Amino acid sequence: MKALLIIDVQNDFMPGGALAVPEGDKIVSIVNRLQDKFELVIATQDWHPQNHASFAENHSEKTEFETIDLNGIQQILWPVHCVQNSGGAEFHPELKIAKIEAIFRKGTNSEIDSYSGFYDNAHLKSTGLAGYLREKGVKEIYFCGLAAEFCVSFSVKDALQEGFSATLIEDATRALDNAEFKRTKEEILKKGGKIITSEELFD
Repeated sequence: MKALLIIDVQNDFMPGGALAVPEGDKIVSIVNRLQDKFELVIATQDWHPQNHASFAENHSEKTEFETIDLNGIQQILWPVHCVQNSGGAEFHPELKIAKIEAIFRKGTNSEIDSYSGFYDNAHLKSTGLAGYLREKGVKEIYFCGLAAEFCVSFSVKDALQEGFSATLIEDATRALDNAEFKRTKEEILKKGGKIITSEELFD
C-alpha cells in the first residue's frame, strides 16, 4: 500500500507565522489534491512544550538561529513555535483533514528536538510511526509538507532507514533555505529515495 505523509502543515510555518517558511501556504491546495490519490493519509504536528530547549528564548544570551551543542547534538535555536494547544500549532485552516487517519506529534520532549516524524534527533525514542505503517501494510511513503530541508527531509531519510520506499513530492514542499534543500535532495537520492512532482501522480 502507498501512504501520503503530510509533515507539519501548521500555522506557525506559514507566512506571518512564528517560523514562516517562504510560500509555505502555496502547498496547501496541492496537498489537498494529493490526498485523493492515496488509500492512507497521515500527518505529523510539531507539538512543543513552552520550555522546549530548541527555543532561543529559553537560553540566556543566545539569539534565534544561533547553533549550540544540546546534549551532544548540534541544535539550531528557533523562535518559539508550534507550542502545544496554541493557534500556531494548529493545521492551516484550508488543509483538508477528513482523510487524515492518524496524527503523530513530535518534539514533545523539552530536552531534545524532533525534526523527523519517526524519531527524535538523537534516535533515542520512536514516535511509533514506522510500526503503524507496517501494521497497515504500507510499503511506499510519499512526503509533502514543511519545512523541506528539516522536518520533511529528516522524515524521508528515516523512512529509507526503516526500509520503506520513500518519495519526496517536490512542489508540495517549501524550504527555509533553498541552497540547503538542494544539498538535502542530493543526499536523499544517494540514499535511494525518489523525487517527483505532483503532476506525475495526477497524470
